[in-house]
Amino acid sequence: MGYIGAHGVAALHRHKYSGVDHSLLAKYVLQPFWTRCVNFFPLWMPPNMITLIGAMFLITSALLGYIYSPHLDSPPPRWVHFAHGLLLFLYQTFDAVDGKQARRTNSSSPLGELFDHGCDALGCAFEALAFGSTAMCGPSTFWFWVISAVPFYCATWEHYFTNTLILPVINGPTEGLMLIYMIHFFTAIVGAEWWAQQFGKSIPFLSWVPIINGITMYKAALYLMIISAVIPTVSFNVYNVYKVVQARKGSMLLALAMLYPFVALLGGVLVWDYLSPSDLLSNYPHLIILGIGLAFGFLVGRMILAHLCDEPKGLKTNMCMSLFYLPFAIANGLTARLNDGVPLVDEFWVVLGFFAYTVALYLHFATSVIHEITTALGIYCFRITRKEA
Repeated sequence: MGYIGAHGVAALHRHKYSGVDHSLLAKYVLQPFWTRCVNFFPLWMPPNMITLIGAMFLITSALLGYIYSPHLDSPPPRWVHFAHGLLLFLYQTFDAVDGKQARRTNSSSPLGELFDHGCDALGCAFEALAFGSTAMCGPSTFWFWVISAVPFYCATWEHYFTNTLILPVINGPTEGLMLIYMIHFFTAIVGAEWWAQQFGKSIPFLSWVPIINGITMYKAALYLMIISAVIPTVSFNVYNVYKVVQARKGSMLLALAMLYPFVALLGGVLVWDYLSPSDLLSNYPHLIILGIGLAFGFLVGRMILAHLCDEPKGLKTNMCMSLFYLPFAIANGLTARLNDGVPLVDEFWVVLGFFAYTVALYLHFATSVIHEITTALGIYCFRITRKEA
């Protein structure tokens, strides 16, 4: 199955990346640091290789979390928290340097944009697992993935309509990641148990605050992130899309339809968890989060590709391939409700099947699109061609 038609190939040749970062932290602190960092990379190193190495840092971090906290509810050694923070810092650095390397070597391309944002989308799942390990979130780790995935998807959706990636003064890729790796470093000092205590005990001078003083610290952090980051960011995205749609006299309902696959994916997994006889998010957090993370990566990648290929605005039907497995999983959970808690198929195999399906879906998309773009543009994914350098 091909993803790019003749119109898309022509659009790829015309495409130019457009992005604006209003972060003061990035402008005055991190950008000068990243500019110096890029000089440590040899000119022959392709930007996509830098992106991939950055993604490997997050995969390593998630793997450490699994080894030392298989269900994300037990405290790992303190050095693991420090490793989580360092690996996330390195990921942020490599994620910023790849674009500078592309401009430095005259090898910027639409493939680089897709590869970069595609790895970032998968990174939401890997870092959620690392954070779940640090804060001993257990099944609530899923919700930390949600609060990273929702703004990411909405920002990609906004980019699709506005043609410019707009990062506000305080944003996730800059201040958000810095906050998280500082949390990892902080936890290396105080221990993961700090997150399992009640808010009033972990922060005694705020114990007088009603309602939240009695809830678990990591849940208080989750609610704070939703209120202070997710809601404002999503509102910003929706408002910007609305302005563009109105200016073009388009349909906002058609624009909102692009959100349907993600909402259905998230809702489907939650329904499956509700019907599950084996408590999915407690017993299989890594498989579930990685599975939905890969399906999410497919959705994000498909939307970015639609932007690169200048496809008509609206829902892409093959995005619904990410939902293909969920009806079976939900039906299997429902059989347990009708059969005294015994499902038709052992749920471990259903969860493993979900993970395997999303791996296959994502790999098919990634390899197909990389092949199609490199063929169309006459470039390589992991090599700088002579004409570019």
